Amino acid sequence: MTLFPHTSQAAPRRHGFGLWAVAFAFLAVLAFSTVPTPLYAIYQARDGFSTFVITVIFAAYAVGVVLALFFAGHLSDQVGRRRSLIAALLLAVVSAIVFLVSRDLVGLLIGRVLSGLSVGVVTATATAFLAELHLGERPGSSPRRAQVLATTANLGGLGLGPIAAGALAQWVGAPLTVSYAIFGGLLVVAIVLVALAPETVTRPAQRPPYRPQRVAVPAHARSTFFAAAAGAFVSFAAFGLFTSLAPSFIAGTLGHHSHALAGVPAITGFGAAILAQTAAGSWDVRRLAGTGTAGLSAGLALLVTALFALSLPLFLLGGVITGAGAGLLFKGGIVRASALAAASENRAEVLAGFFLSGYLGLSVPVLGLGVATQFVEPKVALLAFAALLLAGAIVSSWPRRKAAVPVPA
Repeated sequence: MTLFPHTSQAAPRRHGFGLWAVAFAFLAVLAFSTVPTPLYAIYQARDGFSTFVITVIFAAYAVGVVLALFFAGHLSDQVGRRRSLIAALLLAVVSAIVFLVSRDLVGLLIGRVLSGLSVGVVTATATAFLAELHLGERPGSSPRRAQVLATTANLGGLGLGPIAAGALAQWVGAPLTVSYAIFGGLLVVAIVLVALAPETVTRPAQRPPYRPQRVAVPAHARSTFFAAAAGAFVSFAAFGLFTSLAPSFIAGTLGHHSHALAGVPAITGFGAAILAQTAAGSWDVRRLAGTGTAGLSAGLALLVTALFALSLPLFLLGGVITGAGAGLLFKGGIVRASALAAASENRAEVLAGFFLSGYLGLSVPVLGLGVATQFVEPKVALLAFAALLLAGAIVSSWPRRKAAVPVPA
């Protein structure tokens, strides 16, 4: 039964309502995905988890995202944006229920995979949905408003989840219950709002055969693509540090055990990324890459120095600068990848490869950092992690010195 009629010709006002409904849903799903960040310390204290186990739990989320990107991220083109988004929101609600009823290691892993699957579908679907709803409300206008909304909901949600969950854990009882219950309720609200939004995709009369999303890059553009992919890998690895091991460093190495404080690196890092991307405006790719690499280098140097000097203020400042640098580096990468996609017949495949690189960066380096902390001091492990990211940032910017890529309109 269809509760709300499918329409691509809805009134502009309804498209405007849908725009904000989808933005709220995007924000809620991404925020929920990082709710466990400040709670890892509680799980560690309760169950004796090592830092490595925490990184495995975090990596389970990235696995879910990658699987969703390959197998379901593109299906909204066929079944409709609204249906795909509601299905992803329902997955997130199921994840919240798993966190509430199963609190052992297996439950955490299942909950994180389900959350990752939801994010993988939402990231692709909501970004396209926002662009189409914006044009439905304001035909012929610049897409910048939709792009800003998508970026803010994405990175803002990733930063909002830890600070909200950390504050609740610090000042409200039952920290492993309240945060998941509240965000689960917000996800239910998002489902209702999205159900009221107009559909923007007319489903084909005959659905084409299903196939997983492919990754394809034109042969002549592979060096350019690999540079963009390296930028995605590095920037996501920096973001992964904020949402996985940063709270452990604050509690274990720096000796600050506030749950509210555990969420600060995420909100400040992602907030700095949003502000940096907004301030960059229409910078060309070369400037984005150069400034991003410089900011990332300075920020990582401060993070490492903070662990050696046992300085919390320096660690937080390093997180802000690292976030800004990573944000610029990611923007440069996606501008380049988007330019390649626009010139290719396989647009979705090019972007799929770009985001795959990003989510590999979100999991693999952080997992390696978690392994390293089992054998060396955290400050030494972070130093090696920083060196890896800097090498990747240099690789991502090197081909850009040969040729600038125009920013697509």
